[in-house]
Amino acid sequence: MSFFSFGQSAEIDIVLNDAETRKKVEHKAEDGKKDKYFLFYDGETVSGKVNVTLKNAGKRLEHQGIKIEFIGQIELYYDRGNHHEFVSLVKDLARPGELTQSQTFDFEFTHVEKPYESYTGQNVKLRYFLRATISRRLNDVVKEMDIVVHTLSTYPELNSSIKMEVGIEDCLHIEFEYNKSKYHLKDVIVGKIYFLLVRIKVKHMEIDIIKRETTGTGPNVYHENETIAKYEIMDGAPVRGESIPIRLFLAGYELTPTMRDINKKFSVRYYLNLVLIDEEERRYFKQQEITLWRKGDIVRKSMSHQAAIASQRFEGSSSIESKMQAQAQAQAKEDGN
Repeated sequence: MSFFSFGQSAEIDIVLNDAETRKKVEHKAEDGKKDKYFLFYDGETVSGKVNVTLKNAGKRLEHQGIKIEFIGQIELYYDRGNHHEFVSLVKDLARPGELTQSQTFDFEFTHVEKPYESYTGQNVKLRYFLRATISRRLNDVVKEMDIVVHTLSTYPELNSSIKMEVGIEDCLHIEFEYNKSKYHLKDVIVGKIYFLLVRIKVKHMEIDIIKRETTGTGPNVYHENETIAKYEIMDGAPVRGESIPIRLFLAGYELTPTMRDINKKFSVRYYLNLVLIDEEERRYFKQQEITLWRKGDIVRKSMSHQAAIASQRFEGSSSIESKMQAQAQAQAKEDGN
C-alpha cells in the first residue's frame, strides 16, 4: 500500500519468520471465494518482520510512530460499523521521528491466545490479522495480513448414540439410530433406519446436514439455515420390517466445528434432519442436533477403516433390531388371527 504526499511515500510488507515451513489452508472469504492463508493454533507465537520500503530515494519520511498489532475480531454484517475485538495486542516498532532509508523491523507476539476458530458465515465473520501502521499527520500507511486459526479438540469422553422415533398414529412408525452424537470433521456417520409400521406410501427418504447460524442477542437475533449435505436413503416404498443402513462420510463437505455462544455474539450448530416424502408430496421430518469437533492431524486411519470399526461397534450393540423383530412377530400373529 503506498502513500502519496508532497514528499516521501512508503510501502509496507509483513513477512512471517516461518513463512516457508508453516502450513497454509483454504478459507472462504466474505464474497464466497477461497484463498490460502497461514494456519495457526491457540497458544502459538506469531513472529516476523515488517519491511518499510521508501519509494523516493534521498527523501525523508516523517512519521508519528510505527507499530504492529495482532487483532482478533468479530464483525456482524448488520452492524458493520462496530468491530468487536476479543484479542488486541500492540508492539511499537519505532518512536516518532523520520526514516531516511528503507528499514526492517522485527516483531514477536509470544504464545498468543487465540480462543476461537476463524469463521466466515452468512451474517458474521470472525478473523485474525496482523496490522502494521506508519502514523502520519494526514494519512496513515496501513498494511493488513490475515491468518487462519483452527481450534483442536480431544476425543469426547461421553459420546452416546442417538435413538429417535418418527410416528403418525396408525400410519407410520419409524425408529432410527446413529452410532454417536459427536463427530470430528473427517468422521463417518453410521446408522440404521427401522420401519416398524408403514401404512402410507413413502416415495422418498433422505438425511440432510443442516448448519444453523445464529447471530445477535435479544430482539435482534437472526437465524440462517443452510443445507450442507443431502444423503438419499431410499427412493421407493419401504415395507414393514425393513431396515436400511446409513453411512455418511463427512470429509467431503464444508464443515466447521460446532460453535456455541462465541464471545456472546454468534453460534453455529449442526443438525441431522431425517426427511420423508409421500406420494402426495407431504413431508415428514425429525431433527436432531449433533456436535462437530476438529481433530489434530496426528494419526489418521483410512476412512474405510473408520467406517468399518464404527459399523461393527454399532451393529454389535444395536438394541432396536431385536425390538423390531419382536414387534413384527406380534403384528404377524395379529394378522393371522
